[in-house]
Amino acid sequence: MGELDGRVALVTGGARGQGAAEARLFVREGATVVIVDVLDEQGEQTAGELGCEYHHLDVTSEQQWESVVADTINRHGRLDVLMNNAGIFNPAQLVNTSTEMWNQTVAVNQTGVFLGMRTTARSMIEAGNGGSIINTSSIAGLDGVFGATAYGASKWAVTGMTKTAAKELGKHDIRVNSIHPGVIVTDMTEALLAKGKQELSFKQPIKRLGTAQDIAEMALFLATDRSSYCTGQSFTVDGGVHG
Repeated sequence: MGELDGRVALVTGGARGQGAAEARLFVREGATVVIVDVLDEQGEQTAGELGCEYHHLDVTSEQQWESVVADTINRHGRLDVLMNNAGIFNPAQLVNTSTEMWNQTVAVNQTGVFLGMRTTARSMIEAGNGGSIINTSSIAGLDGVFGATAYGASKWAVTGMTKTAAKELGKHDIRVNSIHPGVIVTDMTEALLAKGKQELSFKQPIKRLGTAQDIAEMALFLATDRSSYCTGQSFTVDGGVHG
């Protein structure tokens, strides 16, 4: 028996990195998983390896969100878990942050999460089965992080939206929580971390950098009934950096 037997989960940014690790663990625990991304070749490959579905989804598109959620429910009869994982990171200090960079970061990291929550919540309310919405924020959504003005702003927004949605959706038995990764080694961060992995790990209470599996394990907890009394909370997975 898997912890997610009979449940349907949608994972954004599921082609690689944290999203792929989350999808893999959800499948292992018995969920029917639909992964979505804009990286179609990688997404198709990951879906093939996991034996799940892949759909193209630009998380900034309201129309594409409506289409993917409707298709998931039409195919599988329900949607129980939304893993809002998709995000981008463009580091820049305030004075070097272009309006274009700001708008792109907010569109993906903030508006994308908003659209995902709104579309999924409407379907979950209509179905009446409750559900779990899990949003990927960051420790940059709890503390100021040097050189990450746009990213930090978008992740603080995710933290706030999560808490508000939890209060609004609790009466429908829909839980909403956020995960706040620290420094996680993934395809997206590999180049940025290439020269500083050892130095960064020495500065943490736990002397290693995080992995995608570390985040996936927290996502699984929040997707299952083990977290049935948890909502509106910020769960840090950061080796003790934010304390």
